Amino acid sequence: MAERVRDKVALVFGAGSSGPGWGNGKAAAVLYAREGARVVAVDVNLAAAEETCQIIADEGGAAIAVTADVTGADDVAQAVQATLREHHRIDILHNNVGITVMADPVECTEADWHRGIDTNLTGAFLTCKHVLPVMTSQNKGAIVNISSVAASYVSEHPYFSYFASKAGLNHFTRAIAVHYARRGIRANVIMPGLMDTPLIYSQIVGRYSDAEAMREARHARSPTGRMGDAWDVAYAALFLASDEARYVNGVCIAVDGGLSCTAGQFA
Repeated sequence: MAERVRDKVALVFGAGSSGPGWGNGKAAAVLYAREGARVVAVDVNLAAAEETCQIIADEGGAAIAVTADVTGADDVAQAVQATLREHHRIDILHNNVGITVMADPVECTEADWHRGIDTNLTGAFLTCKHVLPVMTSQNKGAIVNISSVAASYVSEHPYFSYFASKAGLNHFTRAIAVHYARRGIRANVIMPGLMDTPLIYSQIVGRYSDAEAMREARHARSPTGRMGDAWDVAYAALFLASDEARYVNGVCIAVDGGLSCTAGQFA
């Protein structure tokens, strides 16, 4: 490997996988480690974070696992403090936590609406709230937020809180980018399109007759004829987190095989 983030400290929220295989956060955490970073893998499911750390350790990398719910300010603050105790700095903040809530505005309960907004948007606010002072003191840092093409495009599925929260995350990130640029901090967004990750089998498959029908429908909607995977997102994140992207700030990069260039809907 080229060690593109050698000796950097990467704090990855959502570093576990929601099921067997490779989720976006898990792949990013492992790739950061492969490229020389020391990783703090944070997940609401400690066992999932530990699994990611074990993969990193087996490959000769350095990682510690921390449990935290990003919707809780105290949990986020404790994860940041655990990182500082271990490494004394934070160079990369990677926010990968997200859920879909299937309901239109009439059907959606207030609790479910807030659950979607709090997980997908407020969580990123809280991590930035606690990490930005660290990066400001260093005069350097890179923030990578994982959004979705759903921030800009509407599908037939009733993802209303998801649409709203991901659109908010995009503009929140742009604002961070502008306001903190002179302090050496960059903030960018990755917008995955149709991805084949464990999340879709737990949160989306119910909209189809079975998992195979879902896979085939999603493959067919991509201009490439196939879904992407977690490594496609991870490599984009690696670039944005590295010094190679030192003049890339406030951008929202679609990793979607060209889907956002078409009039087609995503699912």
